[in-house]
Amino acid sequence: MNIQIFGSKKNADTRKAQRFFKERGIKFQFIDAKQKGLSKGELASVVNAVGGLDRLIDDQARDQKTLTLLKYLVEEQKFAKVLDQQQVLKQPIVRNGKKAVAGYAPDVWQAWIAKEQ
Repeated sequence: MNIQIFGSKKNADTRKAQRFFKERGIKFQFIDAKQKGLSKGELASVVNAVGGLDRLIDDQARDQKTLTLLKYLVEEQKFAKVLDQQQVLKQPIVRNGKKAVAGYAPDVWQAWIAKEQ
């Protein structure tokens, strides 16, 4: 397993994700989204894995201005805006190779672990 967790140290779901993998003895790489966000290629990979950019956007994000703007942009512009304003993404984003999930999803993570065993 090659687990990467993108999120904020202050985000409760990100901390729960870290605890989930620690409790199971699974090594992971934590990337602080505030210091170093997703690269263009990483974001594209995650978008493909989750089934679209709209599934990554957190409707409860603090940046309501950007959320409103995203509703009126075409897909290419929306991707560029999200890449620039990553605070509108759900947290955590957990990657396992080419697979990814946004938000707290212990059932999905457990399924990944089961496939590895």
